[in-house]
Amino acid sequence: MNGALSRTAMVLLFGRIRGGTLEVVDRKGSQRFGRAGLHRESIDARVTVHDARFYGRLLREGSVGLGESYADGWWDAVDLTAALRLALRSMSRTFSMRDGVHRAAKPLVDLLTSRRRPDQRRDRRNIRAHYDLGNELFRRLLDDTMMYSCAIFDWPDVTLEQASLAKLDRLAQRLELASGDHVLEIGTGWGGFALYAAQRYGCRVTTTTISEAQYEHARRRVAEAGLADRVTVLCADYRELDATFDKVVAIEMIEAVDWREYETFFARCRALVADDGLVVLQAIVVPDESFDRAKHHTDFIKAAIFPGGCLPSVGALTAAAARNELTLTRHDGIGPHYAETLRRWRANLDEARDELAPRGYDDRFVRLWDFYFSYCEAGFEERYLDDVHLVYVAPERAALGARIPRASATRHRATA
Repeated sequence: MNGALSRTAMVLLFGRIRGGTLEVVDRKGSQRFGRAGLHRESIDARVTVHDARFYGRLLREGSVGLGESYADGWWDAVDLTAALRLALRSMSRTFSMRDGVHRAAKPLVDLLTSRRRPDQRRDRRNIRAHYDLGNELFRRLLDDTMMYSCAIFDWPDVTLEQASLAKLDRLAQRLELASGDHVLEIGTGWGGFALYAAQRYGCRVTTTTISEAQYEHARRRVAEAGLADRVTVLCADYRELDATFDKVVAIEMIEAVDWREYETFFARCRALVADDGLVVLQAIVVPDESFDRAKHHTDFIKAAIFPGGCLPSVGALTAAAARNELTLTRHDGIGPHYAETLRRWRANLDEARDELAPRGYDDRFVRLWDFYFSYCEAGFEERYLDDVHLVYVAPERAALGARIPRASATRHRATA
C-alpha cells in the first residue's frame, strides 16, 4: 500500500478515536479526530508526523511499528504518554470481541503451540538482551537501591529511592521475614532485595540470576556491604537449584517466563520451599480475560524490549500454582504506583541523555526507551495493566486456613 493510501486508511481509523481528541499534523496540514468520552476524563493529544512512511508502518505492524517509527524519529508527540493512553483507550473497545475469539480458539491453539522444548540457552540469550545492556545505563535510570520494579509512593513528594524502599518493606511484610529465615530470590536484579533483607532483617539470602552483568554487580555490592556471610549470589538458572528454603520471592521475574513453563516454575518453587513456607511474587499482569490473546500476540514490548517475555494473569499463575500444591492467600494490587515509577525512570533517562550518548546509547536507543516507558505508563494509567503482590503458601501453612483478603483482590480493566 502506497503512502497516500496508507494515510487515507489511517485517517479513517483515527476517526474512530473515543475518550478524547487527537490532532495530527503532517505536511498536508492539521486534522483533529475523536470525541470526549461520556464517563471519564477526556485526553487531548497532538502528534506531528515527520515522515509519511509512519502511516504504512502503523497499519502493517501495529504497536511494533508505532514504537519503532517513534525511535526512528518519524513522529513526535507533545505528550507521548497522553497519545498512547488515547490509543489504548480507543483500542480497548475491541478487546472484548478479540478476547472472546481467542478464548474460543484456545483448545486448538494451545494444542498446536503448547509443545516447546525447554532451552536454557535461549532463556539466557533473551534475558541478556535486556539486562546486559550495561550496568551504567541502569544506574542512571534507577535509584541507589537499583530496584527495576514498581515502587510504592505513599506520599507524592517522596523520592524514587524512598518509594523503592517502601516497596521492599511491603514485600518483607508479605514474606513475614524473620532473622532466622533462609530466603531464595529468583531473579537477583542488581541485588537490591537481597541486601535489604540481610541488612534490615538479618536473613540469609540466596539469590540467583542468569544475567552475567547483574551477577557481577550484585556480588560486588554484597562484598562492599560486608554481607558475604549472609548473601550468596549465584549465576544459575532457578531450575538447576536443589535445596530447601523457608521463603521464595520473585520480583517481576515471572514476566520472563513463557506461559508454557508456568508449571515448571511453580513445580520448582514447591520443590524449593519448605512445607510450611511461602512464595511471594511481584508481577505485572494483564486481565484474566485477555490472557489467551496476550500470550500469543507480539506487541512492541515483546518485539523490541523483552524478547521471549509474556505478561501473565493472576488466574493463569494461580491455576499453575494450585496444581503444584501452592495456595493463593493474598492478592494486593499496586499498579497505580507503577505509572509514577515509570515517570521517574523516564525523567532520569531524559536527564542522562547527554551522558549516555558517548557510552554508545545513541538518540535512537534513547527514543526507543522513552517510548517503552511511556507505552507501559499508558497501560497502567488506563488500568489495563496491574502490578500485584501474590502470596502463595505451601501445604502445612495452607492447612492453617489462611484466606485471601477480598478487598485486596482488585480488578483493573481498560474501558473506552
